[in-house]
Amino acid sequence: MGRFDKSRLARISGWMQGYIDRQQFPGCSVLVAQDGQEVFFDQAGLRDVASGLPWERNTVARIYSMTKPVTSLAMMMLVERGLVHLDAPVSDFIPAFAEARCLRPDATDLSQTEPCAAPSLHQLLTHTSGLSYSFNPGLISKAMRAGKLDFSPGARTLAQTVDEVATLPLAFRPGSRWEYSVGIDIVGRVIEVISGQPLDVFFETEILGPLGMNETRFQVPAGVGDRFASLYTPLAGEAFDLNAKSEGGDSLRQTDHVDGSPYHTTQMLSGGGGLVGTIDDYLLFAEMLRVGGKGLVSPQILAFMMRNHLTDDIASMGPASFAEQPMDGMGFGIGGAVVLDPARARVPGSIGDFSWGGMASTFFWIDPVHDLSVVFFTQLAPSSSYPARSQLKALIHGALT
Repeated sequence: MGRFDKSRLARISGWMQGYIDRQQFPGCSVLVAQDGQEVFFDQAGLRDVASGLPWERNTVARIYSMTKPVTSLAMMMLVERGLVHLDAPVSDFIPAFAEARCLRPDATDLSQTEPCAAPSLHQLLTHTSGLSYSFNPGLISKAMRAGKLDFSPGARTLAQTVDEVATLPLAFRPGSRWEYSVGIDIVGRVIEVISGQPLDVFFETEILGPLGMNETRFQVPAGVGDRFASLYTPLAGEAFDLNAKSEGGDSLRQTDHVDGSPYHTTQMLSGGGGLVGTIDDYLLFAEMLRVGGKGLVSPQILAFMMRNHLTDDIASMGPASFAEQPMDGMGFGIGGAVVLDPARARVPGSIGDFSWGGMASTFFWIDPVHDLSVVFFTQLAPSSSYPARSQLKALIHGALT
């Protein structure tokens, strides 16, 4: 385990401030722990540009897809208890998937389908299910955009949206490709069916409460006030429409404000991207993964989660989709990416690093070689806007002696 050169760690502060000065991020924070002890924290910029409110350590942010590892852990808790197995077809729990069909390889419209097996829970968890996201290219993604089927915050419920997704064909035969998808949202609904509890209740009872993540919820927690950050985008159009990416004149155009945000009242329990929370809360989750479960699940279950569950790296499975990570040299486990070869990923790191990010450019990873947990928070969508994640990994590894 390498130790840190404090002067080199301090470079992170200047790097953060550079993003603020260039008006690329509104505000941001970095929290680094080694062997369970905090070794670095700093913050910069604003949580709301118009009002000048500073970005602070207890700022509440949308973590979007960093919800996925939480949902994946919840599923593995049910697996550990013998209540379900990963090869079970999703149709065992959600009948709407019983008559599954997928697009033919040469399909030019949604009617050109063929019968296929319903995706398994394992395929949902590893993004090999045939499901997609509205911001990916392709026929299914276009239909998802039209139907607003990305489990966004609002009045729709999880069960309603899952059943609507099930009316669409799959983009490809389950298991044949890797494509970033709403599969883990579907898993969230399966957790509800198996446990008999709404997903928010299961999370609070089984994960968030026991870990002390008291300001991480699907709705902005009571008492947060103006600590909830605004969301920004550099794009002229919708922040999540990656297919129509065009830079606008304003690099920090506000798309969601603390006042009137749907996260105050949402009924959508999105296991794929619905949580809001603080950086210290997420460090508690990352540390639980790093040290082996903290009593929530066994160390053996966590080790299983953080192995590569693909036959090779993500790139080998022909993805055409957006992803929160590089694809070369990166495998995928249950709920997050796994570094197989840092050189092929072209990002400094350790073999076995486990990580994932969110659409508002948040990011975390745990490093089993150097006993690290690192969390980065900001609120700029989409996360593909700037190379902040690879830069931060290089800064961290550059500070190790």
